[in-house]
Amino acid sequence: MPTPLPAHLAIIIPVFREAANVAPLVARLDAALAGLAWEAVFVDDDSPDGTAAAARAIAATDPRVRCIRRIGRRGLASACIEGMLSVSAPFVAVMDGDLQHDETILPAMLAAVQAGADIAIGSRHVSGGAASGGFSAARGALSDGGARLARMLLPVQVADPMSGFFLLRREVVEDVAPRLAARGFKILLDILLSARRKLVVAEVPYSFRSRLAGESKLDATVLLEFAGLLLDKATGGAVPMRFLAFAAVGAVGLLVHMAALALLVGPLGFGPLGFGTAQWAATLVAMTANFVLNNRITYRDARLRGPALWRGLALFYLVCGIGAAANVGIAGLLVRDGVLAWGMAGAAGALITVVWNYAVSSTLVWRAR
Repeated sequence: MPTPLPAHLAIIIPVFREAANVAPLVARLDAALAGLAWEAVFVDDDSPDGTAAAARAIAATDPRVRCIRRIGRRGLASACIEGMLSVSAPFVAVMDGDLQHDETILPAMLAAVQAGADIAIGSRHVSGGAASGGFSAARGALSDGGARLARMLLPVQVADPMSGFFLLRREVVEDVAPRLAARGFKILLDILLSARRKLVVAEVPYSFRSRLAGESKLDATVLLEFAGLLLDKATGGAVPMRFLAFAAVGAVGLLVHMAALALLVGPLGFGPLGFGTAQWAATLVAMTANFVLNNRITYRDARLRGPALWRGLALFYLVCGIGAAANVGIAGLLVRDGVLAWGMAGAAGALITVVWNYAVSSTLVWRAR
């Protein structure tokens, strides 16, 4: 076999549980990019279905294919960044591994960037494009709503800012990478909002396909991460996205606490055991709800499972218990010394508590491997 030429185009494919789609995608890329020096980099978040093995089986005989298997790291945006920074090709594309993106437009996207654009986007919302084939009505409505919201913040007009299919110069990647949030599923939006200058954008139409194998990764958590990304960029990254998510979960926990307390002292007749007992029981319910939501949303990329889940829950109870005690103590001290009125003192205590809980939870409960 002759020595392959250095890749002119690298295609980054973030994958999770896409084993059945790996071989068909490589075959489609081979047909679409005939005559072009290319490489495909599958970035797998340790899929339990053998996605990495499927990619490596092809890589064993085809040097244009390789796989990065990530252990202890998860998330589409960070997978894309890691993949893009691992290549030396002058042009880099990102596409999904579920066969819903039309690989046949990659040459047109490459031509658009070679002609002067900084980034070419595979677009479902320009003339000639279509999204209805690959979306359910509900998913289509959510995507359209997110796109309208994203356009309000973008410095450049883009018809399909929610696209996960794009191609850009590698120097653009190198320049923007240090400022990327690296969280969530909308890496294109992150790139457009993080660039130090207004990028020249070209949009190439394509029809979004229906998924043939595997399952969609879009859920309510993805939408919350998208909202967090927009807020992070709107505030210039003044407050970390993860802290915002943690605080939002805490607000939900407050509602859970009040609902549980009302149930315990009312319909369940918890009165005889005393308000204090009901308060502690409601606190435990709220802590549990916060833990579950943080594990699913705030720390999605470091989600605890199995025995680690129960150890994490016990540690979370301890962390939040200390935080609650600090809240009461600090607020009481401020009121006693006449520093603040009771309302402001309570707010100050709550703020200190959420910062404490966030800092210690990030360090101990969901610590990175």
